[in-house]
Amino acid sequence: MIRIAQLGLVLAAAALWIASRMTWVDVTSFDGLGQPRTTALSGGSWSTALVPLAILLLATAVAALAVRSWPLRVLALLAAITSAGMAYLAITLWVMPDVGVRASHLAEAPVADLVGTQRHYGGAVITVVAAAVTLVCATLLLRSASKDRSAATRYARRTAAPGDKREDVMTERELWDALDEGVDPTQDRTPDNKGR
Repeated sequence: MIRIAQLGLVLAAAALWIASRMTWVDVTSFDGLGQPRTTALSGGSWSTALVPLAILLLATAVAALAVRSWPLRVLALLAAITSAGMAYLAITLWVMPDVGVRASHLAEAPVADLVGTQRHYGGAVITVVAAAVTLVCATLLLRSASKDRSAATRYARRTAAPGDKREDVMTERELWDALDEGVDPTQDRTPDNKGR
């Protein structure tokens, strides 16, 4: 599941980069002296957070290689928050009643010279799809972290056989240490072979 989530995060990051290069709004202005001027505002100009969010997704995908348990849960939460931010950036293009003032400011054209604006929804649609993919990946990371936790808990709570007076309980930390050393923590431990 982690590998699938990582691939999804990389694809979502690539989609965000593509969306940042696409035109989101066209601004047409006329100062009364020359010809009307049309300026195309890319996604990166309209929503400057797109590229940083793409980089954050890539960093999350890479970090998922190295972490497990609760740090993986933190990554999943970060991915979910990132997904919400991406969706917000895209949806605002649809719900904003008038993009003229913001568009004229970004195009560095006086509002008085503004003739008209045109929205292009392709980049916003790609961003929403990337947000949905990111949310699915966050869910996969969270499920994977939960499985790691339940497996660790199951092994940590193993006790000695009935009638055996020795204690055979491993903490989660001891479990991971044993795995790091190449020791199978599921094997019964006795005073003679403890740690083997």
